[in-house]
Amino acid sequence: MTTETPTTTGTPTTIRVLLVDDQPLVRRGLSLILSPDPSFEVVGEAEDGEQAVALAHRLRPDVVVMDIRMPVLDGVGATEELARTLPGCKVLALSTFDMDEYVVAALRAGAHGFLPKDVSPEDLATAIRTVHAGEAAVAPRLLTRLISTYVRAPLDAPPPPAAATAELTPREVEVWRLMAGGLDNAGIARAMDISNSTVKNHITSIFGKLDVRDRAQAVIAAYESGLVTARTGGGDQAGGSD
Repeated sequence: MTTETPTTTGTPTTIRVLLVDDQPLVRRGLSLILSPDPSFEVVGEAEDGEQAVALAHRLRPDVVVMDIRMPVLDGVGATEELARTLPGCKVLALSTFDMDEYVVAALRAGAHGFLPKDVSPEDLATAIRTVHAGEAAVAPRLLTRLISTYVRAPLDAPPPPAAATAELTPREVEVWRLMAGGLDNAGIARAMDISNSTVKNHITSIFGKLDVRDRAQAVIAAYESGLVTARTGGGDQAGGSD
């Protein structure tokens, strides 16, 4: 089932939102959360990824709030199609299942954000505004788990394939490795004995050379390139106290 709302009420400052979920109750709840806020306009709803892609092409929403697990075409497939055909339409993925592989799959497909469905209404609204601005919105607990569960940076890590880092300087490769290992900017600065501003400059350059949007995509690129290694089992945990 798809529904769409007339688009005559939108203003230049209104964020047009398409809601996609196979459960009518969830769609209704999301609409009730967003509709009272004048900065949002819910322009339509879809119950699977195939409908979402078709409706997005007709309505041209600014942001699609996309469930991940749906029939016909799941949220990852729909996100990939939207990223390819409507790059100006940002996707914020939602899932009851906040397992790390879904985070990775959604971000790789082109989602600008990933949130669990138990997120607060305030955090949902903030995330929609964030992805609309072109920035990443990943729930901190999910990004932390992505790093700690899927990525391990060995002390003697071999250099990644040349194709992945041909344009990176050795200094940038080291910043990238430390970032992928879970260090924040301050931690990288301490580890390399450089200033925070220098770290920021390196990270900006890394994002540009790797053609990634944000830290989350840089982490994914790091373990896909071989710079760090992906864990192969849930029991392979470093620093189990976390």
